[in-house]
Formats: sequence, C-alpha cells, structure tokens
Amino acid sequence: MAAVSFRECAMKRLVLICCCILGLFTRLPAQTLSSSGTDDTQTAQQESTRPQSLTDTNTQEGSASYLEVVRVLQDNPDAMIEVKTVIAEYLTQQGNPTQPDSISDQALYTRLQTNAELRNNVITFLRSRGYLSDAEAPGTTSPTDPGQRSLRPSTDSMTDSTDLLSSSTASRKMPKEAVTPKETRERQEDPSTRERVLHRDTPYNLASLRDLYTQIPQPSRSLKRFGSEVFLRRNSQNAPTTPDIAADVPLGPEYVLGVGDSLTIALWGSVSQNLQRTIDREGKIVLPEAGAIEVAGISLEKAKLLVADRLRTQFRDIQVELSVARPRNIRIYVVGDVQRPGAYELTSVSSPLSALYAAGGPTAVGSLRILRHYRGTRLLDEIDLYDFMLHGVRSEIRMQSGDTLLVPPSGPQVWIDGAIKRPAIYELKGNTAVSTLVEDAGGPAPSAETGQIRIERITPDHQRETVAYDLRTSQEKPVYLRDGDHLFVGSVLPYSSKVIYAEGHLVRPGRTAYHDGMRITDVLHSYQDLLPEPADRGEIVRLQAPDLRPTTIEFSVSEALAGNVDLTLQPFDTIRVFGRYEADAPRVTIAGEVLRPGIYPLSEGMTAADLVRTAGGFKRDALLEAADLTSYQIANGNRVVSQRSSIPIGAAVATRKSSSDVVLRPGDVLTIHQIAGWNDIAASITVEGEVSYPGSYGIQQGERLSSILKRAGGFRETAYPAGAILIREEVRVLEEKTRQELIRQIETSSSAARLAPAVSANDQSSTLQIIQAQQEQVLNRLKTQPAVGRLVIHISSDIASWEGTPADIEVRAGDVIRIPKRPGFVLVNGQVYNATAITFAEGKSAGWYLRRAGGVTEVANEKQIFIIRANGSVVGRDSGFLPRSVLSTKLNPGDVVVVPQKILGASLFWRNLLTTAQLASSIAITAAVAGVL
Repeated sequence: MAAVSFRECAMKRLVLICCCILGLFTRLPAQTLSSSGTDDTQTAQQESTRPQSLTDTNTQEGSASYLEVVRVLQDNPDAMIEVKTVIAEYLTQQGNPTQPDSISDQALYTRLQTNAELRNNVITFLRSRGYLSDAEAPGTTSPTDPGQRSLRPSTDSMTDSTDLLSSSTASRKMPKEAVTPKETRERQEDPSTRERVLHRDTPYNLASLRDLYTQIPQPSRSLKRFGSEVFLRRNSQNAPTTPDIAADVPLGPEYVLGVGDSLTIALWGSVSQNLQRTIDREGKIVLPEAGAIEVAGISLEKAKLLVADRLRTQFRDIQVELSVARPRNIRIYVVGDVQRPGAYELTSVSSPLSALYAAGGPTAVGSLRILRHYRGTRLLDEIDLYDFMLHGVRSEIRMQSGDTLLVPPSGPQVWIDGAIKRPAIYELKGNTAVSTLVEDAGGPAPSAETGQIRIERITPDHQRETVAYDLRTSQEKPVYLRDGDHLFVGSVLPYSSKVIYAEGHLVRPGRTAYHDGMRITDVLHSYQDLLPEPADRGEIVRLQAPDLRPTTIEFSVSEALAGNVDLTLQPFDTIRVFGRYEADAPRVTIAGEVLRPGIYPLSEGMTAADLVRTAGGFKRDALLEAADLTSYQIANGNRVVSQRSSIPIGAAVATRKSSSDVVLRPGDVLTIHQIAGWNDIAASITVEGEVSYPGSYGIQQGERLSSILKRAGGFRETAYPAGAILIREEVRVLEEKTRQELIRQIETSSSAARLAPAVSANDQSSTLQIIQAQQEQVLNRLKTQPAVGRLVIHISSDIASWEGTPADIEVRAGDVIRIPKRPGFVLVNGQVYNATAITFAEGKSAGWYLRRAGGVTEVANEKQIFIIRANGSVVGRDSGFLPRSVLSTKLNPGDVVVVPQKILGASLFWRNLLTTAQLASSIAITAAVAGVL
C-alpha cells in the first residue's frame, strides 16, 4: 500500500502537467511524436536549427524560462526521461497507449516554446523533483516568493554550469541607465561560461545513452568586440553633447588653480563667514578688507596659506579653510574614429577616459589599445584601455584646455570562442602569444580541454590553414597570433567515462561513480535503498563494445540483496529496479456494502478479509453470512474462465487467520451483499385530504392501498374517492423526461417540417407566423406546468368492493395519497368562449356543459375534444361508436372538458406534436386543480 500511496502522490503532483500535455500530444501526428528518423544528416540539420530558434525567442515574452527549461532538460537526461515517462503513463491511462520513446525531444521542445501553460507546469514539476530551486525560475513566478526569479541546474548534471551572469559581465559595474533590458536579458540567457551541448534523439529511454548521444557543437554565435559594452550610451539620442562628467578623483591639495575655478572660503574665529569667489580673467580673487590676491597657477594648498596670511592682517584669531566648489571648464578635442568627434566642454579634472566617454567611445573600427593624448604638437601619453578594463589601471595625466585625444583605427584583431570565460573579439598590441590572449579572455572555462585549442588563420599566400595548439606546452613553444585568427578552445567530454546509472524504484536514482571490480551489491546495499514494495525482477542494461549497443541482463532483486547474485558491473551499466505496481499491476475489486468500494492493488498474501479492512470495513446493511467472490484464470493460454464461490465474510473479518478466509488472486471481484429488505427500513407513505387520520404511515413490503386507507380510518363523508390522486416519484421522473423531450422537439423542429405540403408559396409567410404564435403558446404552457407524477387509480368509497382487485395497487415508499373533497362542478377549458367551471348537473353530457360555456371558438379543433376524468383518465374521440360520441359522454363531478386549438396550415407531424403537447399541459393543469380540491 505504501508504494501505491507514493505513486498516487506523484501522479497528483503531476496532474497539471499531464492534463495540459494530454491536450497537446494527442493532437500530434505520429511522425511528429516519434523520432524523425535515423538519417544523421536530417537529425544534424534539426539540431543545428535549435540554437537559432532559441536565439529567436529572446525577443518574446517568457523566452528566458523556455531557454532555461530546455537547458535543464538537456543537461539532466534523468529529468527528460522522467518527464516523458510521466507523459506516456498518463496518456496510456487515458486510453491513448504511448511509449516514452515515441515522444521525441524536438516535439517536447516545440510545445514548451509555444505553450506558456505547459512551460510553467514543467517548471513546477522540475522544482518538485529538485532540478530547480523553489526560489528561482526565469520567466515564471515562484509560489513562495513572486519577486525572485532565477534557475539553477541540478548538481547531478554531467555538464559544467555556472551562474547566469558570466564573470566578465559581473566584474564590470556599469551605470544602470547604460544597460538596456534587452542587453541584460541577452547576458543572462547567453552566459559565456556555460558549456553548450546538443543531445541527439536516442532510440532507447536510457540515461546512459542520453549522455553518450551528446555532441559539442561548433560555436555559431556572433562575438562582440571586447570592451564595446563600456560605451553602451554612445548611440543614445538622449546622450548630451557636452556631458557633465564628474571628476575621476577628489581634488587634492596639489590641484593647480586656474581662471574660472569657483572657490569656497570658510572663516571662523573672531569672524564667522562663508565666501564664494571665482578666479577672474586676471587670475585673482577679492577678499573682504584685504583686497585682491592672485591665486591662478598655484596649488590649492599654497593658495590656502596665501589667503590665510592676507586675511590675518585684517582679522585677529581667524581660521581659514579653502576648497574648490566647482572646477573650471576646459575645452578639449576628441578626434579620430569616435562616435561623435569634436570639441567638448569638460571639467579641469577630467581624464582622457572621461573625454572618450563624452564622445561616445570608439567606433567599430576605432582602437581600444591606442589612445593618443596630445598637448599642442607634443604627445603626452599613449593609453591602452585594456589596462583599465582588465587591470583597473588609469592614466594619471589630466586634460587641460586645448588638449587633443586621438583614436586611431583598430589594430590586428582575433576571435576566441568555445570553453573560455570571456569569448569575444580582441585587439592585439604587438606580438601576442596564444597564452596571453587566453589570459586576457579570463582563462579557460572549467570544462575546457586546454590541449585542444584550434587556430584557424589565413596564410601570407592567402590560403586557410588550421593549427592545433596545446596550452600546456605554451612555455616551451609559444605561438604568436596574427590578424584575423580565429581560436576555438575545445571542451572535455560532456559525460563521465566511469559511471553507473541507477533508475526506477529507488530512493536515490541517478549516477554513481564506477570503480574497477564494482558489483551490483555496491549499488544496492539493502532494502533501504529501494522504495516500498519493489518487484523482484530487475535488469542491467549494458552497452556492449565496440558499438555500444544495449543488451539486457535480468536478475532477482531479492537474491541480489541477499548476496546470492553478485554480478560484476561495467562502465555505463544501467541498473533498473521496478515497482510491484508498475507494469502489469495486480489489482482486485470490492463492490457493495463497504465504506470505500473500488479497485485496490493486490499486495502479497492479501485475503478477502484484508480487502474488506482496506476498503474501510462493512456498512450496517452488509450481509455478513456470505459474500460473492469471482476469480478469473487463463485456460490453456488462450481464453479466460471465471470461477464463483461464496465466502462467510463476517467470520473471516472477525477472526484473523480464519479458515473461512481465502487468499485473493489478481483480478478477483469481491461483492458484499445488502441485507434483504434493508431499503424498506423507515419506508413510509403520506395520506392527505378527506380521511379520518391523515398523516405519514410506515409500510411493509407488499402492502396495498386498501390497507393504508383502512389504517387512516377510511374516508370521511365529504371525501370524493373517484378523484383520488396517487403521486409517485418514479412516475414524476418519467413525466418530466417526456416533457423535456417534447419541449426539445418543438423548439428544434425546422420551418419546413411545420408547413403542410399543400400550402402555397404565397401563403407560407403568414402561415409560419401563425404556427410560430401557436408554438410559443404551447411552449409557455408546457414550461410553466412541471410534471406531477400522478398515477391513475380507480377506487370507490366502498373499500371492500375493490380490495384485493387489480385496482388495489401496491404502495411504495414515498408515495403521496391525496383524497379530495367532492367537487360540485365540471371544468370546461380550452378554445371556448367562456372557459369556466360549471355547476355539476346529474346525467348531463359533455355537449351540454360545452354549450353552457358558450360553445367553441373559430380556432377550436372540434375533432380533438377530449375529457379528463377526475381520476386522471382521458376519454377521446375514439372512446365511443359515433364520431362525436365524446360529447355525449355523461360527466361526473371534477371532470374536465378540453377543447384544443386547431393547428392551421401545418404538416401532419407538426399537428400531432402540438396536439400531444396540448394534451400534456391540460393533464398537468387538471392534476394541479384536483390537488387543491
């Protein structure tokens, strides 16, 4: 039972994804669900298009979560197998037999990309299985913290994975306004340190083959120029032409003052005052009581001493503090290959980097390694931006008014990609060795194979060549780069060559390290490593050399755990352990009077009494003497035969290990009967109206109407037994079903079915309008008169005269008997001039009462006049010998004469339909009238 609970919990947890997938995959054609073939060229084309599709989805909402889910499924073959297995199991249970292998990877990827609900359900499933953390998942909201979004692969992954941000991106602190959301998303979705692999579709549902069916693709992404992101605002339309760039360093005492500097002079002591002064064109500032003093061209420290000495000649015991409130502006020039060459107004503390940023940075052909700083015709400094971006080294020389910053064209460039931390396009400066470039690119990624660096270059004779390079021997034999070289750093194998896979009914499925001489008992130590109730059959799927084709070796789980089976394992072996209820699950059924009837799994040695206890025990109405057990067996391997037996189930349940108990077999059906007559307990009938003792009476099985009326004291003097009403629920249900069906037929009948064939084309429109009005009238009467459930009975005041005759019907639980008072009228209804109740006259016919009601109208259907007796029976035109004999019928008190409406211009079908509807509504009205007498 524990194993069943586990699987039921797992299925409940996955019901969302399965329901969604059921609607998606059942509509896929077989060729879409299955692998698209074994043609390597076709499969390679499909795989090569996958990165492009991933890139295309970057601009769509929710693409981050799609990319991350696909990556996790690719990096974790166990997760892919588990998702497909759950899908296949659910589709099979829904009557659509599906094998996990028939669902191709590409079909699943396509549905994940196009269906957001499926994608979110898969994310929820991956979280529940531990492949994703609860707090992280790009593109979807965590149920615990909607504000946090990220995604992490399982630590069991065989491929290398790092954070969503590469080290190069994380190391540079860029202004928030300089990075657009799209660029931020691209950085997160395309981290350079993540190993890129392609998982080919495998013909077997094996984690080992999923690892082996893995390719390391050639890089197809377009690389960015290293350092170009430093100047992300260079193309911004809102970027100012003369930006107010802050000082690179604070102003120290060595700062040289000049014309235009704004100074703050703070005085305290005998005088407390703050002064604001700006150095004028003559290089002077004016001090209170001390006059003008020249400060241009000297340092801030010397100016402070000079100002203090001058003020102390006028003020005693005074302290002076001098600071620069705002540095002066200078005009500099940025020329060459920059985004916006020209003159710029900057502060006097600006550096060449500030000037370059103000000009929008270099163009695509501008150099990042050589920036020339001129003062007049003299070259002051040659700046390498790589020193700043890689090592944080900046030029200490400050710009002065009239200085020029020249950005020449870029020097030689090389491309480096693959298992490298910062893949990009790098500019060379001088002779650069491969090892130096790898160091500038952040070094090899953890998954890099440093012995497999490929260099593609163009030789001096304009021929392409490929050079192999081993970074481990770089010191012994350095290789220098050339302009246009393309470097690719290879990766190690995306799987371990010494691993054992365990899957199925295990506590810890997954990969296990392999060592020489490893045996199955090194993986399966005891039953604690298995989930409850494992099957005894297990198997080892071994990949046979040299072509690694899978073969299966079966073993007994119980024998292996006991140490009697000691199989030697090999690398890439897959140990499979099944649950007892996975394949052909043994089940038994219990029906009848137990608390929870249904289908239950058959555990080892389960008996009939165990099944009753599992189903919650007996109900009070259960027959304990005998239960019916039906067993099924296969005879001669070609047919199923059944065997029935009776079990004293009460004794079996009361005493454990009773001889009355039997051991169940798969497919058995145990039926617990109900005690005979149990449903008659508390059965009652209601008697209303003109009897001596109205009320509710308990009834016995087979009790008849005469007995009930006698127990109720018989009829009173005012009673009218001929109009007695017996209401039964079963009759009401049938009447209601008939009424609803009649309403449906009237509402759905077409116009062509309503018209008679003899109606001319000119009269069809007016005839249809008349029929429409009749239809609405009849429908209204039918809908407003619900079914009553009246059963026609023929009784009289002398109970003894009909007791024991067919008129003395058997009553049932829930019946209502209503005895009305003797009415003193006859009701005339329908198409008459005065539909009313007429005082009863002894011996008068229906025609006499009809004349008293004014006779029939022009639309009356005289041929269909009928009489409804007080007991509910109907007298029609065929009840007598003459065509109009219904009008000669002698009436009794409580009878009703009904004159139906004539159906004009309608077909025979439509006339019969509306006539039936009129009759049904009239009977319902009559029953309602009789009930209030």
